[in-house]
Amino acid sequence: MSLLGRLVRRLRAERSADPAAFAIDLGRWGAFVAQKTVMDYCGVKLGVNWDRALAEPDFAAALGTCRWRVYLAAQGDLAALAEAWLRPHAAGRESALAEALARLAAAAVAAAGPPAHLGAEAEAARRGYRALLARRQLAPPQPADTLTLDAAAVLLETLPIHPDLRRGEQPAILGGLRMNLLVAQAEMERRFAPAPLAAALLATPP
Repeated sequence: MSLLGRLVRRLRAERSADPAAFAIDLGRWGAFVAQKTVMDYCGVKLGVNWDRALAEPDFAAALGTCRWRVYLAAQGDLAALAEAWLRPHAAGRESALAEALARLAAAAVAAAGPPAHLGAEAEAARRGYRALLARRQLAPPQPADTLTLDAAAVLLETLPIHPDLRRGEQPAILGGLRMNLLVAQAEMERRFAPAPLAAALLATPP
């Protein structure tokens, strides 16, 4: 066997199936997608005015709210991405898989500690992940490049840049969101083995 073949086999063999590790990474990926999408766009858009804008209380507050609201939606999108990836390995137990992943997403939000003024929205998001995944299961599983993103509408609605100043930029804004989700998908596939992970999640008590 070639050196490359041995390396590929070793990397595949070392992929994790630990639900606890997956739960931690799921929360990290949700935060990554939200934070990088919002901060990258705003940073590029404002350019040399970035530091000055951050010093403005109204802008800083709007930016923080945007990041949190996009995160709440992105965490659901990450759970949906995981569900689509793992569903083929949970035949006949798709509903149980959705419930397990919804619990992980809800726990990630709770651990992130949303600010008090978004407490009701965060709780609604946590309670809504199960229904979100149930709806997704009505259609064939979709990978990151075609997955419907609930975070997209939230992102466009909450960005602290006036819509008049971002005319024609929607494709770029949403393209950044999509690209960051693709990065998360690549990490998911690199770090975890889907079949044993699905089995472990299904074996985890509620």
